[in-house]
Formats: sequence, structure tokens, C-alpha cells
Amino acid sequence: MKSETRFQILVSVAAIGLSMLTGYAASQPVSNTLASPESFAGIAGTAARSAAMFTELGKVLTHPRCTNCHPAGEHPHQTDASRLHQPPVTRGPDGHGTETMRCSICHGNANFDPGRMPGHPEWHLAPREMAWEGKTIAEICAQITDPARNGGRKVEDLIHHIGADTLVGWAWHPGFGRSPAPGTQQEAGALVEAWVKTGAACPAK
Repeated sequence: MKSETRFQILVSVAAIGLSMLTGYAASQPVSNTLASPESFAGIAGTAARSAAMFTELGKVLTHPRCTNCHPAGEHPHQTDASRLHQPPVTRGPDGHGTETMRCSICHGNANFDPGRMPGHPEWHLAPREMAWEGKTIAEICAQITDPARNGGRKVEDLIHHIGADTLVGWAWHPGFGRSPAPGTQQEAGALVEAWVKTGAACPAK
């Protein structure tokens, strides 16, 4: 093999490798964290401290990993840019898709990274009354503290739902090409618990 040809091959391989690394790096999230409940101890008023912790939790609740499956309409979104789901799908009567296009047809029990396909055994949309898309953190707080709009849950139920539910936990392990929600599920759960124990106050805006 001529040296010129060998060089061209090496350059091509290097370019492909660099492209892959660049693409991977571009898909990696900017470091994002959640503050601990203890870090709010300096806020004197209990209600103000509670509201501040919910505002911190809002980093998770307004993240694409959450809002994509808490859509305002009948269709889920996807990617960090929250584009409409492709192929087009509809939530259906139970949030698991229509009779002929169930979520489970494509979404398996776990992420399938070679196909960029997220997965979980219970993959489905949040109920219509739990739509967060386009809402402020204060509006989301008012919503999830209202049993008529939170699936009949007590605020205490949110400690397990956010802190331990494995479908919610997918938000921190979304697979290749998707940025995870801020912090960890355990940290989010700790914030919810501290928020509830301080009266579940909502931020003003």
C-alpha cells in the first residue's frame, strides 16, 4: 500500500473517531445538581423554606425528561428539544397509546441504546390532569397539591412517587443521547420529603 493511500485511510479513521467522540460529547449533559434540604436551613420562615425547596425540585419537574411525558395535549414529546414524538402517537384512553399503537409495541422493558429507544415495563404518559408542559413551577406546585388534579394523591404519596417509582427513576437513566434530570432520584426524593414535612408550601411564582 502506498504511503499516500495509507495516510488517507488513517486520516479518514481519525475523522470518524473524532466525529463519534464529538457527537457523544455533545450528547452529554452539562453538569447539573440538586441542592440538599439541609442547604435551605438558613431560610428562617418554614413556608419560605418549603417553597424554596419546591423551587429547587422544579429543576426536575420542568426538565424535558419529565415534561415530555407530562404533555399538555394528547401527544408526547421527545428529545432534549421536546419535539413532537415521531412517529406520531396519541395517548389513548389509558395513557398507554391507542388500541392499534400501544406504547409497548416499540418501548420495551429497558432502554435499547443501539436503536435510541427508551424503555420501561410501564412506559406511558402521565394523566391529562397532570400536564406540566408550559407551566410555571408555581402552577405545577398548585397542581400537584390539588387531589383533583394530581390523580387523587396526598402530597405524602409524592415522596414515594418521585423518590422511588422506577418509571420516574428512568428520568435519571434515560440512555444514550438524552440528558438525565438534575441530581439523582434519591436527592429529588429527599427534597420532596423535606418539602412535605415543612408544609408543602408553593412558591409565589
